[in-house]
Amino acid sequence: QVQLVESGGGLVQAGGSLRLSCAASGLPISSYGMGWFRQAPGKEREFVAAIKWSGAYTVHANSVKGRFTISRDNAKNTVYLQMNSLKPEDTAVYYCAADRSRRENVGQSSYEYDFWGQGTQVTVSI
Repeated sequence: QVQLVESGGGLVQAGGSLRLSCAASGLPISSYGMGWFRQAPGKEREFVAAIKWSGAYTVHANSVKGRFTISRDNAKNTVYLQMNSLKPEDTAVYYCAADRSRRENVGQSSYEYDFWGQGTQVTVSI
């Protein structure tokens, strides 16, 4: 069975930092492209960041580039999203996703991912 479990969300004031974790079981993240998406109330799911299955290539959405960093630890089978300089507009449920295609690029659409976690809430206060 495949399971992705996000953790690390919570309440933080603007300008603060959080690190989200995505612990994977039932699949080796070294063979899967991994992504982070977020969804705020009343908005569509939005791409945040992704890392290639081989680990050498990352993409970050323009809205978070320079503030957020995706990374992975294959030994722990865990993907991370370091979030710095948080803004109220970052408030959302953050989802971890896995892409089994082993594509040469990284997926930036929800449709390109096969497995999803349940999400973790991030709330950034003004």
